[in-house]
Amino acid sequence: MADKKSIEEAIRNHLECQHVEVRGEDGVHFEALIVSPAFAGLARVRRHQLVYAALGDRMREEVHALSMHTLSPDEWAAS
Repeated sequence: MADKKSIEEAIRNHLECQHVEVRGEDGVHFEALIVSPAFAGLARVRRHQLVYAALGDRMREEVHALSMHTLSPDEWAAS
């Protein structure tokens, strides 16, 4: 089982992020808000691929589901 803090750290260690917030209480289902300049100009699928790459094997071994809301800094400022 994974915990919110370790998932946040993994994302921050592999992506330049202005904001990362992970929620989830059962240790296998999570929801994340991630704001990164790396997302600017990318389609949602490509953004999610970057996050999956940051989590690596954890997506197969520890995390059953991760719902993501991925924004560029400009999109976050506008929301």
